[in-house]
Amino acid sequence: MSFGNWKPTVVVQGIVWILYGLLLQPEPGTATLPLLMDSVIQALAELEQKVPTTEAGHSAAAWLLSAQGSVTQSPLHHFLLEGKSLNTTKLDSPSLSPELRGLMGEVARHSVQDGKEYGVVLVPDGSTVAVEPLLAGLRAGLRGHRIINLPLESTATPPDAGVTFPDLGATSPGLSDASPDVTSTDVGATSPEVRPGSPDVQASSPDTKAKLPTTVDSLLVVTLARDLGLNFLQGPQTWNHSGLGTEGCWDQLSVPRTFTLLGPEASPLTTAFLNGALDGALLGDYLSQTPEPRPPLSHLLSQYYGAGVAGDPGFRSNFRRHNGAALTSAPTLTQQVWGALILLQRLEPAHPRLQGMSQEELAQVATHATKEFTEAFLGCPAIHPRCRWGAAPYQGRPTPLKLPLGFLYVHHTYLPAPPCTSFERCAADMRSMQRFHQQTLGWADIGYSFVVGSDGYVYEGRGWHWVGAHTLGHNSRGFGVALIGNYTAVLPSEAALRAVRDELPRCAVRAGLLRPDYALLGHRQLVRTECPGDRLFNLLSTWPRFDKNVKPRTVRRASSRSKRKPPPTILLSTDLQ
Repeated sequence: MSFGNWKPTVVVQGIVWILYGLLLQPEPGTATLPLLMDSVIQALAELEQKVPTTEAGHSAAAWLLSAQGSVTQSPLHHFLLEGKSLNTTKLDSPSLSPELRGLMGEVARHSVQDGKEYGVVLVPDGSTVAVEPLLAGLRAGLRGHRIINLPLESTATPPDAGVTFPDLGATSPGLSDASPDVTSTDVGATSPEVRPGSPDVQASSPDTKAKLPTTVDSLLVVTLARDLGLNFLQGPQTWNHSGLGTEGCWDQLSVPRTFTLLGPEASPLTTAFLNGALDGALLGDYLSQTPEPRPPLSHLLSQYYGAGVAGDPGFRSNFRRHNGAALTSAPTLTQQVWGALILLQRLEPAHPRLQGMSQEELAQVATHATKEFTEAFLGCPAIHPRCRWGAAPYQGRPTPLKLPLGFLYVHHTYLPAPPCTSFERCAADMRSMQRFHQQTLGWADIGYSFVVGSDGYVYEGRGWHWVGAHTLGHNSRGFGVALIGNYTAVLPSEAALRAVRDELPRCAVRAGLLRPDYALLGHRQLVRTECPGDRLFNLLSTWPRFDKNVKPRTVRRASSRSKRKPPPTILLSTDLQ
């Protein structure tokens, strides 16, 4: 191969292949590193250093196949990512250090067993990510050509025939106006199967005819569509109780080793898996549209799990749900899930869950899988559970709420005054507020039901099921949601506002936790306080769910002498409970 024909992307593709090979060949008895994304990035960086991009002595096929021989791929992944014309040429792959090899062996394959989740790592924004779908997305993006023709059988339904979709009943949320308050990368400008900012999927009538898919987007199939389809193949009885998006807790955040799921009946499509799938789809889409020379994968992942890709703070893991909702429309994703199931039928005729299923049945599975994913995951805010921010135990016995509730009460924390923009800062603010509420005020726990940071995340306080201490005299009637910061003269970020205005209540209504006719109130409408701050309250009064019939309580103004005193250095929370 001449130097003039060599392309850097080929080496990058080879590195991903090599990493896959190393994933499945851990050295026995080697000590492993903490299960952190930083360690995965370190492994990529080590491989990149051993495969210099100036070296022209290795052909494209050699690098691509250097690890392929040691990787056991499913027929679907083989068809979509490797193609049919593979030879058996092999090349010795660069070796990782024993520590990194041991780590990568642990995260090689994602699985859920006995309440534990394997193949996941902790990332800097506090979320947990499955490595397998992330790497699958990177490989699909590096491949470039994403639209693959389906190998339809002669006995299959003709491509021009229609299949009836079931009635979805309601519009799926979260598929428009999905970008965060900072400008995000255009994650679908050129792909025919990817349409950013697509409108919400409309309710389908029973006589709506959908065309049988004839192509699939390899990127969406290997990251999301295949697993969504398989998860919902168990039957309609699981569609409303799919266990989709179950969260979990690490044994420790500094040196994470074991991840225990919070849901006893979690499906393989946990929050960590869906995080990894979305990250793989977003980064794969970025790579497929980025011209040469593409950035090293270690740099790309460092940016995505850091301050943002190419200096764009909107294109980072904190906003994966918002960017993921803009990546593809629900009708397109439905077609991809359906196409993935058709492809599995063609490639694995003996698949136990696909044998004997008609195209209409597959279409129904695809429709409900997409509906559940868009409504229960993409359309909901990402909530860090209590264990993630280091909550102290509840003191005493909590009082259960009588659900559903009819109100959402909005607060600001006042102190801490600066909005928190990182997981480290937001988690520290949560612990600080809990200490004040428990140790100074003598309460059983942090008072709020939920707290919203400016880092793209919601933080669980007392949660959906326990009476809080946030709105004196009204704690059992509504959820108390606080935004970290002082919003007397400024407004929270648009992402934080959207979580309070749209995402959190919408998902609570869907789950039966909040009444469909709920009302939204500012703290000052029920208690003599300036909370949630003049600027935020004025904005709340323009929201559709705001109850204008409840007038704000008058706050006694301080004397001119007291105004000259410095403000207190503790949270002004004495009027909460």
